[in-house]
Amino acid sequence: MAALSQQTVIAVVGAGAMGAGIAQVAAAAGHPVKLLDNRPDAAARAVAGIRAQFARLAEKGRMSAEAAAAAGDRLIPVHELAHLADAGLVVEAIVEDLEAKQTLYRDLEHIVGPECIFGTNTSSISVTAIGAALKRPERLAGLHFFNPAPLMALVEIVSGLATDRTVADTLFATASAWCKTPVHAKSTPGFIVNRVARPYYGEALRLLHEGAADCATIDACCREAGGFRMGPFELMDMIGHDVNFAVTQSVWKAFFNDPRFLPSLLQQELVAAGFLGKKSGRGFHDYREGAVPPLPASESARPAPATIALCGDSPATAALAARLAERGVSFSHRAAGDGRIAEADGVALYVTDGRSATRRAFASGVAATVLVDLALDYAKAGRLAIAVADQCADPAPAIGLLQAAGLAVSRFADVPGLAVMRAVAMLANEAADAVNQGVCDAAGADAAMRLGVNYPRGPLAWADGIGLENIRDVLANLGQTYGEDRYRISPLIQQKVFAGKKFHD
Repeated sequence: MAALSQQTVIAVVGAGAMGAGIAQVAAAAGHPVKLLDNRPDAAARAVAGIRAQFARLAEKGRMSAEAAAAAGDRLIPVHELAHLADAGLVVEAIVEDLEAKQTLYRDLEHIVGPECIFGTNTSSISVTAIGAALKRPERLAGLHFFNPAPLMALVEIVSGLATDRTVADTLFATASAWCKTPVHAKSTPGFIVNRVARPYYGEALRLLHEGAADCATIDACCREAGGFRMGPFELMDMIGHDVNFAVTQSVWKAFFNDPRFLPSLLQQELVAAGFLGKKSGRGFHDYREGAVPPLPASESARPAPATIALCGDSPATAALAARLAERGVSFSHRAAGDGRIAEADGVALYVTDGRSATRRAFASGVAATVLVDLALDYAKAGRLAIAVADQCADPAPAIGLLQAAGLAVSRFADVPGLAVMRAVAMLANEAADAVNQGVCDAAGADAAMRLGVNYPRGPLAWADGIGLENIRDVLANLGQTYGEDRYRISPLIQQKVFAGKKFHD
């Protein structure tokens, strides 16, 4: 399906940050763009701001002065819906309210031509529900940009029940022509990104609620071990807790109170207190003038042991073993099921499989058991979280071993799954369910999470690397510990494990 031609007039309704960003993208791609807002002079101010942005891009050499001037000239502020009659695509970026969006597009049906496409930028409202108010709902699809639209590559192309496939394909091709990376999605709660991302926040909030570690330490482990650009608490602070909590509530309610999306009492308290994050000066972290950023908790220096047993045969265990060997750190390597740890080994060190260290020690018969968290790349990680079994009298050898490998060590309470492994397993599980339910394909799920929220790796590709059987075991062990449907394993993960296949073969 071909993209809309550059001669096609693009109309953007809503001149806030998102609407102005979309208008900038369309104008830069060569389209005449009409920008409308019901606030007096808002469209004109937005056009002036976009033109200034084009001029700055030209000053920085990112576009020629001629291209910047031409793009600015293609922007036209308008004041009435009637002025959008010649539009070939109308993108709304107005308030997130179902009735407001339905009213807008219902009014536009009497103004624009029959071939005009409607592209709603909604991030959470059902495209099917918006289209239900239209005489021709087949012309409506989601065209969900991410903020800031000129910089973020991802666009979710969301099809409602009535959306014509040619409309979705045209928007997909058009987004590609606008130098974006589009992914197809079905209109289900949260689409791809806002659905699949929920565990990154939800599991961190649960860890905090259980006293596993403080916010700064969990954030540091997710950054320095997991490779995430921001830890979950600093990310929620940046988004705003009013926004993040509302999205979680919306997805939870839309999925009929599925425990997988259960909102957090801790975050509810922050919202009630007005501690909304950076914009209010205080959230999980303190951003007020003079506030000192908290440091993550790190274990004091311990001597390297003479030897220690690194247990298991997972890819994560092998990668950690390679780092230790490269640094000349002495250890023995034993299979996961081998409980015959010699006294000289001192401590058995395992990569977490979703059990607590205490439970793992009981199962293996090795009292001196210490678990380490997952890392995106053990060779480059700067920090690892550990959990120590209640039966372990002295974890110092394990701490010293990891420190000798150049790692800062953060000791968590003995919670199952630790931070990074728990987050990645749940992200992969949610992405797998989205694929299993036809919301998107595996490539789309991974692209959406890498480009929409800057994850270091797509969750399904990450699961492939860890081993799907290991992801399955982590989820099963979390489910057994908590006894909650929250940790049910996606049928698609189980199917691929039985078939010996990956998501990306």
